[in-house]
Amino acid sequence: MKLKLRIWRQKNASQAGKMVDYVLDGVSSESSFLEMLDLLNEALIHNNEEPVAFDHDCREGICGMCSLMINGVAHGPAKAITACQLHMRHFKNGDTIVIEPWRAEPFPIIKDLVVDRRAFDRIVQAGGYITVSTGAAPDANAIPVPKDKADLSMDAAACISCGACVAACPNGSAMLFTAAKALHLNLLPQGQAERYDRAVNMVHQHDVEGFGGCTNIGECEAVCPKEISLDFIAMLNRDLTVGMLKGAGKR
Repeated sequence: MKLKLRIWRQKNASQAGKMVDYVLDGVSSESSFLEMLDLLNEALIHNNEEPVAFDHDCREGICGMCSLMINGVAHGPAKAITACQLHMRHFKNGDTIVIEPWRAEPFPIIKDLVVDRRAFDRIVQAGGYITVSTGAAPDANAIPVPKDKADLSMDAAACISCGACVAACPNGSAMLFTAAKALHLNLLPQGQAERYDRAVNMVHQHDVEGFGGCTNIGECEAVCPKEISLDFIAMLNRDLTVGMLKGAGKR
C-alpha cells in the first residue's frame, strides 16, 4: 500500500509543534500500525531525518503505552484494541492517515507523539494501600470473595492506564480510569478498610491534576481497549458520596 501520513511533530514541550506530511510506500496490509511507523522511521533515518518519537513496549495490548489518536479516534478505527494491535488491513491503498498524540492538558507532550502520563500515577498513589495481614501466605480460601464481586473487580483491574478515555472525552475526564483503579480494590473484602478514603482521595487528585468532570457522554467506554463499563464511574460516585458524608479522605 501507498499511504499519506499526517503526523504531529514537536521537538519538546517548550516548542510549538505542527502537522508534517509524509508519503510511505510498500506497506503490507498484514503489518501492524506500529510496524508501519517503524517502516517510516527507517526511511527517515536513511534520509538523515529525525525519526518520529512514539511510545511502545509490549506490542501485545498489555502495557497501554501505544497511545495514538488515529484519524481522530483513540487507538484507531477498530474496537477494543490498542494501537499496537491495529493492523494495516483496516486501511486501503491511497488513504490519508492523521496521527496525533493524546490531547489533554494533564498529558503534556514530551516529543512528537509521546506524552507524559504521570498524572495517572499520582491518582493511583492517592488511592493508598489495602490493609492485609503480613507474614506467611494465607490459604487460598481464607478470605471468601463472592464470585460476582470477584468478576467485577477483575473487570476493573483490566484497565491498562493507556489514557484513551481521557483523549476521547470532550471534557478531558479521567473518571473511567480513576473508577477502574479505585473499584478493583473497593469491591473486594481486602479493600474495605480504606474504601471511602480511597474514593475521596483519588477523585480529589483527579481534579488536582486538571482532568475535566464526567458528564456521562460515553466516549471513554466506546474507545476503551478493555471495554471497561461506565457502570464503574457510577459505583465510584456512590463511594465518593458516602465518603464525603463520612468525612473520609485526607485533611
